[in-house]
Amino acid sequence: MFGLAFFINSILFGVGLAMDAFSVSVAAGLSSPHMEKGRMLRIAGTFAFFQIAMPLIGWVCVHTIAERFALFQKAIPWIALILLLFLGGRMIAEELAKKGAVEEKEAEDLGGAELFAQGVATSIDALSVGFTIAELGWQAALCEALIIGFVTLIICLGGLRLGRAFGKKLAGKAGYLGGVILIAIGLEIFIKGVL
Repeated sequence: MFGLAFFINSILFGVGLAMDAFSVSVAAGLSSPHMEKGRMLRIAGTFAFFQIAMPLIGWVCVHTIAERFALFQKAIPWIALILLLFLGGRMIAEELAKKGAVEEKEAEDLGGAELFAQGVATSIDALSVGFTIAELGWQAALCEALIIGFVTLIICLGGLRLGRAFGKKLAGKAGYLGGVILIAIGLEIFIKGVL
């Protein structure tokens, strides 16, 4: 039904779109070097879910409300910037607040709202993929989105493992580094989107 070029293109889309989520996964791993596998799967799964959902939402918008969506697309870089600046700043502020504590405490589990915000912020640029796959039929668009999500899941699990490994070595500084990474991703998405 789908050719080899379709699958290669979908995998490449997945790799490109997963880079922001990969960086956030590294930051999460840095701040929680003893993270359990179930939590890692929940974080990576959330990013994968949004990477599946966003291209499909973009595809639907092209086929229904394309004119209105074009106006929203201009706000995408601003939304990502605000979310990631807030989350990164919060991570740094929490690290500063912990600085006076005698015992080092591992970062708390990401709350549902915070993980949701990170999922949206790192995948919001995937909405525009809906425009590039607009000529595909519904089944092909769904297949491409699922491939993108699977690639994201694998890449994010790798990022979490990488972050955990370095987090053990950088204990005490990991929260700062994670916050800086989130802020840098927000600025990168904003600059890319505005230019």
